[in-house]
Amino acid sequence: MRTVEEVQATVQIAKLQEDDLQNTIHCLSFGENVLSADYCLMELDDTLCKHIEAGESLVIRGDKDERAVLCSGDKTYDLKMADTSNLLLFVPDCKTPDQLSGSQDSPHLVQTRIWGFCSSYWELRKQRPRLKKLKQLLMENPYEGPTLRGQEENTGNLYTMLDLLERIQASEQEILAQLQTIHACQVDGYWRMLDFDYEMKLLGHVTQLVDSESWSFNKVPLETCLDELSPLEPREMIEHWLNCYGKQLTENERVFYALDEDKVCRATALMLLQNAVKFNLREFQDVWQQSVPEGMGTRLDQLKSYALVDRGSGPDTICLLRVEDLSEDTMERFNHLFTLREKWTEADITPYIQDLCGEKQTTGALLTKYARSSMQNGVKVFNSRRPVAT
Repeated sequence: MRTVEEVQATVQIAKLQEDDLQNTIHCLSFGENVLSADYCLMELDDTLCKHIEAGESLVIRGDKDERAVLCSGDKTYDLKMADTSNLLLFVPDCKTPDQLSGSQDSPHLVQTRIWGFCSSYWELRKQRPRLKKLKQLLMENPYEGPTLRGQEENTGNLYTMLDLLERIQASEQEILAQLQTIHACQVDGYWRMLDFDYEMKLLGHVTQLVDSESWSFNKVPLETCLDELSPLEPREMIEHWLNCYGKQLTENERVFYALDEDKVCRATALMLLQNAVKFNLREFQDVWQQSVPEGMGTRLDQLKSYALVDRGSGPDTICLLRVEDLSEDTMERFNHLFTLREKWTEADITPYIQDLCGEKQTTGALLTKYARSSMQNGVKVFNSRRPVAT
C-alpha cells in the first residue's frame, strides 16, 4: 500500500510536474490468480455500442472450418485479432479524468485492484455476408411440389430459420433478404428452395392462364388465379410464385399482380440455357423470344450476371454463367473469370464483380487491384495481373 509521499517521490523521479496530474491517484495492484486468458477485448464502433447499450446481442457465427464473423441484427463484421505494444488492464469502477470530481484540492489515493490484462483485442470490420452456403444447403432438398398419394416425402436435410442462423455467416436480416432473392419459401416450418423445373411449371400455369383469359400481364387477379389453378397446385405455391415474379397491387379492395417482364424473360432464358454448354446467339434469341409469353419482349441486358455473350471469334455464342455460382473470395473469383476468358471489357466483367465491392468501394478500384488494363482495337480491356492456370 503506497502513501501519497511515495507517489510524489515517484513523480519527481519520473520528472513529471504535479500540476499537470489529477489529484486522484490510482494505486494499482493485481488480484489473485489473474491471467491474460481470462478476458477478451473487442473494439466496437458507435453503432455497435448503442446496439449493446440498447440490450441487443451480437453473435459470433461460423463452422469449425470457417473464419469466424460477428453479426448484429442486420450487419456482418469480420473479426481480426490486433496486437498492441501497451498492456491493457481491466480495472473495475475506474474513473476517467472527465468523470472525476474537481472538488479535491489535495492529492488522495484510491486503492484499485486489476481484474485482468490483455495485449491484444478483436478489431471489427464491416464485410459482405457469406450467403453462398445458404443456397447450397437449401438445394440439398429442393421443394418439387406436393407429394402424390402413396409417395413418401423426403424429410432429410431440412432447415428452420434457427438452423440457418447456426450455419450461415450473416445477420438475420441479410439471410431473410437472400431467401427472398433466391425465391425460397416456408413449407411446414422449414425454408425450402423451389426446384427449378417446378418453378418453371408454376410459371407455365400462370402465363397460360393469363393467355387463355386474355388478361393483361400488368393486372392478374389473385383470387381468380388461385381458384383456377388450385386443382393443379397448392394455392400458397401459386401466390408465392406471383410474389416472386410480380408486384402486388390493390384496386377496389381486390388484389392484382403486375408480372415483371424482365424476371419472366430471364427465367425462360435460364430454362433454355441450363442444358446447353454454348448456344448460337442468334438462334438463342429467336427461340427465347418465341418461348416467352406473347406481348413480352426479350433483351440481352435482362441476363446480366446470369449469362455471358462471347463475340470473339466465329459466330457469336451465349452460355450460362451465374454470379451466384462463383466464389465469394475476391482473388478466387478473378482467377476463375480470367480462366474463362483472357480479356474482359469493363461492361462484361462488371456484373460478375459488383457484389464483391465493400462499403464505399467501386468496381473500378477492384479492377485496378486485381487486373491490368490495355487497349484492344480501341476498346479498354482487362486481363489478369498474374499467370492464370488453365
